[in-house]
Amino acid sequence: MARYQNDELEYMVDDYYNLTDFEDDPFEETQQNRNGEDSDFEDDFDMNNKPKTDTSALEARNGKDIQGIPWERMNFTRDKYRETRLKQYKNFESLSHPREEIAKEYTKVEKGGTFYDFQFNTRLVKSTIVHFQLRNLLWATSKHDVYLMQNYSVMHWSSLLRRGKEVLNVAGPIMPTVKRSGSLAQPLSRVQISTMSVKDNLMVAGGFQGELICKYLNRPGVAFCTKVTTDENAITNAVDIYRSCNSSTRLMTANNDAQVRVFDTENFACLSRFTFSWSVNNTSVSPDGKLFAVLGDSADCFIADAQSGKVVSNLKGHLDYSFASAWHPDGRILATGNQDTTCRLWDVRNLSKSLEVLKGRMGAIRAVKFTLDGRFMAMAEPADFVHIYDVRSGYSKAQEIDMFGEIAGISFSPDTEALFVGVADRTYGSLLEFNRRHCDPHLYCI
Repeated sequence: MARYQNDELEYMVDDYYNLTDFEDDPFEETQQNRNGEDSDFEDDFDMNNKPKTDTSALEARNGKDIQGIPWERMNFTRDKYRETRLKQYKNFESLSHPREEIAKEYTKVEKGGTFYDFQFNTRLVKSTIVHFQLRNLLWATSKHDVYLMQNYSVMHWSSLLRRGKEVLNVAGPIMPTVKRSGSLAQPLSRVQISTMSVKDNLMVAGGFQGELICKYLNRPGVAFCTKVTTDENAITNAVDIYRSCNSSTRLMTANNDAQVRVFDTENFACLSRFTFSWSVNNTSVSPDGKLFAVLGDSADCFIADAQSGKVVSNLKGHLDYSFASAWHPDGRILATGNQDTTCRLWDVRNLSKSLEVLKGRMGAIRAVKFTLDGRFMAMAEPADFVHIYDVRSGYSKAQEIDMFGEIAGISFSPDTEALFVGVADRTYGSLLEFNRRHCDPHLYCI
């Protein structure tokens, strides 16, 4: 992945904006600029000067933009801005390859489906990003509970109470509350969170200098924190909480020092360490705990044995570096997201060629998620687009969520009833909520 010196990292997404600045971009110009000038388009205020930071489903049905963008006050329409953005957006590439051949592989997809309906948008919590290539910074633990990064805080948002609360602050000193035998815990401070994961009440966050922070959501304090490496190029690119073959809960980290590490979640001792020939940007463990996907600074993707770390398959087809992966709950299908703007689907029973090739609209595929029932798969581009695919249709039917802003993360709720999207933007940063559609919404009126 792209490498930066520590003093350049106060807010890494600024580097991304520099890479993708649009010529005469009217929307970008409305944001608070780097000189500190006020935005041309302030939040709407009511008579009591209370900011209207939220948008409900009812307001959206009545014509309000789901992000609260006042298009009627601008000298261009939403459609015109979308057209301009599609033409001028510059996708970040690490490798340059002609795309003519890969275009022949694209799966034919029927768009226009509505599997998840817009439910709510709030600007009371705003996702932030510290590295433009890493977008796993939002996790839902129920249809009412979401955890996301906001500057130096892990925030909890309750969609039921419409209220945000700080769960963990990483700006100051961080110390484990309990000393655990076998672990190499050490105090940390001012951690720039680059990735996170939440599962079974355990929240794990990785930092830009190789930090690892573990906290149980139902217990006070931090359970464990350390630097997994002293390598100067040590970014923790991904963390995965999973069940091993013997049903023990494990934690896997993927780091820029080309290593994958496995920790237990009792004492947080490092159990295994696997070394690869390139920086590892993402790992994900299969549902049965036997295999794991390894993606990084290579056009190839590996599937390796979770016990030994031995590579058992080399997946070929992508043209650039990969940053996202997810396993279908049945363990047969692996999805990989790449900077070549595609998500490839691989059938573990025949890995000689990808099963499907799904194309994004304008940028890399930086996040991929399946619903726990295996019915839907979502993939997110760096900005503006989230695509939801109907797995039963063979990924041939899709819903496209069209918005504006950098996407910090996407997450389905475990019961599959909700999809959350974190938007990182100077003015319109927010948390978008969509609810699963079970029947024609018009029937609710009968």
